[in-house]
Amino acid sequence: MKTPLCDFDMDELTTLVENLGEQKYRAKQLMRHIVAFDCFDEYTDLPKTFISKLKESYIDRAVTEKTRVTASDGAIRYLFETQCGDLIESVYLPHDYGNSVCVSCQVGCGMGCVFCASGRYGIKRNLSAGEILSQVLYIARDKKACGGINKIVMMGSGEPLANYDNTLKFIRLVNSPNGLNIGMRSISVSTCGLPSAIEKLASDGASCTLSLSLHAAQDEKRKCIMRVAEKYTVESLIDALRTYFDKTGRRVVIEYILIDGFNDTDSDVQALKDRLKGLCCHINLIPLNPTDGCDMKPPPRKKAYAFCEKLKSVGLSATVRRSMGSDVAGACGQLKNRTAESKIIKKIP
Repeated sequence: MKTPLCDFDMDELTTLVENLGEQKYRAKQLMRHIVAFDCFDEYTDLPKTFISKLKESYIDRAVTEKTRVTASDGAIRYLFETQCGDLIESVYLPHDYGNSVCVSCQVGCGMGCVFCASGRYGIKRNLSAGEILSQVLYIARDKKACGGINKIVMMGSGEPLANYDNTLKFIRLVNSPNGLNIGMRSISVSTCGLPSAIEKLASDGASCTLSLSLHAAQDEKRKCIMRVAEKYTVESLIDALRTYFDKTGRRVVIEYILIDGFNDTDSDVQALKDRLKGLCCHINLIPLNPTDGCDMKPPPRKKAYAFCEKLKSVGLSATVRRSMGSDVAGACGQLKNRTAESKIIKKIP
């Protein structure tokens, strides 16, 4: 299998160019084509002999679009295929303040959260940094007329911190002035909670927005819906978040999927108050997006907002997130699963 060119940072590209007998300035030309998500035929400012050498060992694009569905609110869910035939999903989310893209970092997921379609069939493999980046580059090119991409969210299929090295490299690639030059404050990483990896992320200088998928503040309740809770306690996760804030100065986000009658009670308000005391954080309440094979349901809209107000009344910062794309298999993994199960893929020219 050939290596995607978008797997390389500028230093690596420079070495690659020189090893192929070209002048080092070719690396900047090459990077411009990579960021533009150009195919080899569009590398018109590079010698044909050089392009021929590149084609021998490298590919110009790490993913190809297989199909897409557009929601009534403008969100677009893309289904991509990697060069080895794996299917992955990404989502384009248009906002008044800019456009976001939510990317996948693994083929499948091994975390086993009961409410999530991504892990329904387990994990197959990690995506390379270039395969993650290609999702962003493709959508940025596709939506260039709409302003491109301003923000990146690692909240698609997979656990970013279980694919740590590639996640870190991806963050550095999109943050690089030679790349998309997207600031750390506009890059969000969502994790189910791997304490040592959270602390390492801060130590490695990735001061992006960190989101913890908490979903329950009591260990026993969290174990009912998240396999990772069997290994890591809520206390250990909050301690890791404190370390992250101390090292980066960045407020962390607590992602909290609201499940009707399960984690939206007064006792849950008290548990969140006790666990999050003194932590610089914001709680992002997300009404559950129902998935195939899961009988859990979101609370009524009125109840969700009432829960939010109760959190505010005890001194916690909280909002209810506006869900996008729910009418087009909006939850992570749904489009891929339905496509794979039906074996129907609309080809994109």
